[in-house]
Amino acid sequence: MATEAEVVEALREVEDPELGMDIVELGLFYSAEVEGPKVKVQYTLTSMGCPAGAMIQEDIERVVRQIPGVEDVESELTFDPPWTPDRMSDDAKFILGFG
Repeated sequence: MATEAEVVEALREVEDPELGMDIVELGLFYSAEVEGPKVKVQYTLTSMGCPAGAMIQEDIERVVRQIPGVEDVESELTFDPPWTPDRMSDDAKFILGFG
């Protein structure tokens, strides 16, 4: 069975192509629920009109499915709470020039 830590590590491979950083560092990843072979990932985008949204969703589902023991992946897009640069890691803030 997959662990939440394995899911988070896999999600580091999902990059926002506009910002050139992974969704974990950018604070776009909100949560992962692992129930046996099923994983539910809750995430957000930097804006509702993000043109990379479909690509990010596909990448989330692809990388999580590659984890041994995962048979089903549900990705849930949410804007509650809305994303802000405060959610980024300190490294991402530094690299992108926030604070």
